[in-house]
Amino acid sequence: MADQQKNQRRAFLFAITAVLFWSTVPTAFKLGLRYQDNYQMVTGAALVSTLVLGLILLLQGKFRLLKTLRTLDLGRSALLGLLNPAFYYLVLFKAYDLLPGQVAQPLNMTWPIVLVLVSIPMLKQKIGWLSVVSMMISFGGVVVLSLQGGTLFSEDSNFRGVLLALFTAFLWAFYWIFNMKSRLDEVLGLFMIFVFSSLYLLAGSFFRDPGLPAGREAWMAAAYIGVFEMGLTFVLWLRALQLSSTTARISNLVFVAPFVNLIFVHLILGETIFISTIFGIILVVSGIFIQNTAQKRDGQT
Repeated sequence: MADQQKNQRRAFLFAITAVLFWSTVPTAFKLGLRYQDNYQMVTGAALVSTLVLGLILLLQGKFRLLKTLRTLDLGRSALLGLLNPAFYYLVLFKAYDLLPGQVAQPLNMTWPIVLVLVSIPMLKQKIGWLSVVSMMISFGGVVVLSLQGGTLFSEDSNFRGVLLALFTAFLWAFYWIFNMKSRLDEVLGLFMIFVFSSLYLLAGSFFRDPGLPAGREAWMAAAYIGVFEMGLTFVLWLRALQLSSTTARISNLVFVAPFVNLIFVHLILGETIFISTIFGIILVVSGIFIQNTAQKRDGQT
């Protein structure tokens, strides 16, 4: 019992740390895009994240698992690496370039609801009335968020940014489904995906000038994102899930991130927080929470 309580405390510590890091990355995205374009930032962040994940593998003594990789594993990693982080983050960073940070993050967070939608035709899953209600609430939140305090249609870039942010939710949902059948250790699988993605992005950088982050500020932003969005933070979250007695005890902590994000974008970026943003986040988070409840009730993972 004492060991279980100790593990639960450690799980909460890892989870809270991960959520705090994820709460800061929208601000890092916006700051980083001041010094580089979305391609440079993705490439730099992916390279840093690959190094971080490789170091974690080494410290965990899992590098020997590379010998167990099959051709099928390499092929799946190659395809997933093209989808995420390469394409996914290229789109996501462009959305952040066009939108306020307070709007882009919660729109991107709708992926659990999108996952339910795409699972119907792809996984032949049936959804209950509670899931339908959750989707209606979350997409109501999307509408409210998209208003951006009444500025949605004031500039064409705002509307395009909303579409791109919502598109990232679909990209992540597809990535999640395609990655479900992976047999690899989670950290090893993530490392291999980033290896392939980094190779793709580096190859593409030869046709751009510049193709990599240029300057100290650009590399600092890319490094921060590579560590605290793509690399270390995901491993912390996985460790929290492993240590917790039930995933439900910590999984709901992630809903805190968009609210903490409002503090950072206001204090650091100087964004004026829209009332519509607060109501929109509440609706999106409420819908996702209801969806999680429906999945637990129906015995789904």
